[in-house]
Amino acid sequence: MSGFNILFVSSEVAPFSKTGGLGDVAGSLPAALSHDNNVIVVSPLYSSVDREKYGIKPAAGGCCVHMGNCEEFYALYHTKYDNVDFYFVEFDKYFNRTGIYHTKAGEYGDNPFRFSFLCRAALQTAKDLDFRPDIAHVNDWQTALIPYYIKKWNDPFFDQTKSIITIHNIGYQGIFGSEFMEYAGIEKEDFHSGAFENYGGVNLLKGGLAFADKITTVSPTYATEIRGPIGSSGLHELLNARGGDLVGILNGIDTNVWNPKKDTYIPYPYDAKTLKTKTKNKLELQKRFGLKQDAGIALFGFVGRFVDQKGLYLMKDACIRAMNEMVCQFVVVGSGEQEYEEFFGSLPARYPGEMGSYIGYSEELAHLVEAGCDFFVMPSLYEPCGLNQMYSLAYGTLPVVRATGGLDDTVENYDESTGGGTGFKFWAISAEALFDTIGWAVSTYYDRPQHIELMRKRAMKQDFGWKRSADAYMHLYEAVTGKGLYL
Repeated sequence: MSGFNILFVSSEVAPFSKTGGLGDVAGSLPAALSHDNNVIVVSPLYSSVDREKYGIKPAAGGCCVHMGNCEEFYALYHTKYDNVDFYFVEFDKYFNRTGIYHTKAGEYGDNPFRFSFLCRAALQTAKDLDFRPDIAHVNDWQTALIPYYIKKWNDPFFDQTKSIITIHNIGYQGIFGSEFMEYAGIEKEDFHSGAFENYGGVNLLKGGLAFADKITTVSPTYATEIRGPIGSSGLHELLNARGGDLVGILNGIDTNVWNPKKDTYIPYPYDAKTLKTKTKNKLELQKRFGLKQDAGIALFGFVGRFVDQKGLYLMKDACIRAMNEMVCQFVVVGSGEQEYEEFFGSLPARYPGEMGSYIGYSEELAHLVEAGCDFFVMPSLYEPCGLNQMYSLAYGTLPVVRATGGLDDTVENYDESTGGGTGFKFWAISAEALFDTIGWAVSTYYDRPQHIELMRKRAMKQDFGWKRSADAYMHLYEAVTGKGLYL
């Protein structure tokens, strides 16, 4: 059999456009699914997308989509990448901008119009290509109207289409005023608390959850957390009502890109059999950040967005106290809120030889941090899945994490009596808990180095490739369609 026809729609898709984990998933999961299925991905053609680099060519001009109160005309572009057909919607009115969702001044005010249009254009693309999807797989609030349209339109073309919505971060729900409802084609009868209505506003994610056939999120633990009043950001009643349709499927990582044995970004590739080579990357990392070059010092790293969700305010206190009270070093790479940029940017001058920071994002440095550090710190307040801890495990860099969401699912806590585990966990949301866990890692590094060696080798044997995730999605597709194609 030829497998399922899968229409995968995302507001960002790596390597073409990316602001976070959603882009990574949208770039990798369709490729894993394409081995057994027919997959097309639809995403906007932002002005930042490098058409020449990725061979993105015109596919159709003069395309037309009927919005709720007007018609919009756009062009369609295409490229084949990693054995997947990617279609890009070119519409300068909405997508020819500096940022994807916002600028430093804030969110784009017309975001609900922009992504309502994307949802309709994605479905129109399937029709124009005569691609009848068995599955419409959509992601987050930006594409959450697609399940609604499929249910409400009664379009024969989508009679056999089942919709699945994946929640990548329930903290972002797409809540707006009602002024775009006519344009989007949201009927007044669906503006109620069981669908789109949210304290007088329109909640696009909520509507998508109400009308999708199945709901997924990106780790099993997060699927449990979002059914509680704190973890759900207010959507727990709807999610509990749809509990039988909610499943957590752990994200994967691209093991071609994040693989220390063939990583082109690091100076000294290695694997579990040549772990001593990791030390050379550590010395190079220390050199790059102006740290004291000493392979025997415990080195901690952080790469990510400088926002409260990532536990940066816990790190502020914990890393300073650690450098004052322990023999250790820290390297931080990231950008975001100005407060954190200024704080971490100032630390190298205050702690010369012990602290290094890079304000911004560098793919090369992200890889070097994973390869060169002994430990990777992720003190997230919540983490739907998380990718860096899986990168770290692949590189034999032991994660220090708060036990939440995907961090709890992927990191096995250290057992001092046996040397078991793959990292170090803490539960309390406090700088003291993070400091204590950093101390636990430091003491293990110096006092039980044989355990560090065992944990590194165990970590590097973990399989977080996308095939495992794709298999889980295939079984879900089978369940929702009633077709046993993947036996």
